[in-house]
Amino acid sequence: MERMPDTKEEQKKDDVYRKKRETMVETQIISRGVKDDRVLEAMRKVPRHLFVPSSDMQHAYIDSPLPIGEGQTISQPYIVALMTELLELKGTEKVLEIGTGSGYQAAVLAELGNEVYSIEIIDKLGKHAEQILTDLGYKNIKIKIGDGYKGWKEYAPFDAIIVTAAPEKIPPPLLEQLKEGGRLVIPLGEYFQELYLFTKVKGEIKKKSIIPVRFVPMTGEAQE
Repeated sequence: MERMPDTKEEQKKDDVYRKKRETMVETQIISRGVKDDRVLEAMRKVPRHLFVPSSDMQHAYIDSPLPIGEGQTISQPYIVALMTELLELKGTEKVLEIGTGSGYQAAVLAELGNEVYSIEIIDKLGKHAEQILTDLGYKNIKIKIGDGYKGWKEYAPFDAIIVTAAPEKIPPPLLEQLKEGGRLVIPLGEYFQELYLFTKVKGEIKKKSIIPVRFVPMTGEAQE
């Protein structure tokens, strides 16, 4: 839900960034095997450069995570696309995100799901992300400042859960708040981390290893 440019100069910049997004999708995401057309379209649409500090806008579409302040980062575009694809969103889902960060992942999710509930433990980041998402016109994202380890029981169960920081082991409340048939994508580990997909089938949790990853550590109840 990208804001329309107001002037010719803004339109010119917008066209430049749109081309950069297209290149990003072709060279960093499709080339690595992400195939979901809805995910690819969301990655082409969401203005990633608006979610990074102004000093890093020119680097927003490179194949790398970037710092966003408070010791946190915006994830590499490929990882955002991969994790999103693993959720298999069709457009009707209620999605929980743990670790709002810049707000970029929440925007991508909002293009694909029905409702997005995002939790950020760092007050400054959460409020900044909320402002950006509001300015861009997203109305299906609700942000909470709090401990993501506990999930968001008030709105559970969730069709999909995505965690963008790495705990050493999976927080039990997240599995409890996952709907039957739901999918949870999370990086686990301390120094050596692995991305996992958890699914809930007939009340049982099935676990699948995806790829090695590197995320900032999860903070919260059982991580201190």
